[in-house]
Amino acid sequence: MSDMDQQTHKFIHLHVHSAYSLAEGAVPVKSLVKKAKGMNMPAIAITDSGNLFGAMEFSLEASKAGLQPILGSRVLVGEEEHHLILLVQNQQGYLNLSEILSRSFTESDGLSKPFVKWDCLSEFSAGLICLSGGVNGPIGQALVHKQKDEAEENTKLLKKIYGDRFYIELQRHDDPTEDAIEDGFIELAYAHDIPLVATNDCYFPTPDFYEAHDALLCIADGRYISEDDRRRVTRHHYLKSASEMVELF
Repeated sequence: MSDMDQQTHKFIHLHVHSAYSLAEGAVPVKSLVKKAKGMNMPAIAITDSGNLFGAMEFSLEASKAGLQPILGSRVLVGEEEHHLILLVQNQQGYLNLSEILSRSFTESDGLSKPFVKWDCLSEFSAGLICLSGGVNGPIGQALVHKQKDEAEENTKLLKKIYGDRFYIELQRHDDPTEDAIEDGFIELAYAHDIPLVATNDCYFPTPDFYEAHDALLCIADGRYISEDDRRRVTRHHYLKSASEMVELF
């Protein structure tokens, strides 16, 4: 990317799984910061799955590199385990996110993945920015199952909880399911005056790391690569450059 492109194309990753997304993310914090710095990004977030384990290391490494660290986490909401991204705005937000994550472990039934209840999100919403979670979020899943009324209700609920700190995510990972519901996201955003944000759900640093990451998911789930009905991501779930994201959207 040329110097002019670097100056023109400003993009900040807000949905990133570092290696602290245990058995899921494959980007060490130091490598993440180094790559973001090399792509001339002014800031970057980590949103690890259900934890803030990397917060201190990430904050120190990003600050040393002259990047603004954005702390966050991907949380699971309700027994359906819908995804939401919560980003920290200030100290109160950090304390609230810590409380939400703690409760996800202490208040879950222990039989499923730790999840938070809607009333917990509402009680501890101050100082947090919420992203809708893409296709796996409560709005996205309602759209996938053609439940338009539920998608509308979830949109209203999240806007009620977070106000102007709620954003609807658009993601393009060459996934037919994402393509099918993108118009639905946009219609809801315009209907309810909610801003849109483009994100890339990053799990590995570069496209050539896809096979290794796919094997990691198989190990985590006790599955085989040859199986079709298993958890997987696409080759596009990597840390794309600003110019790649601008071109994509």
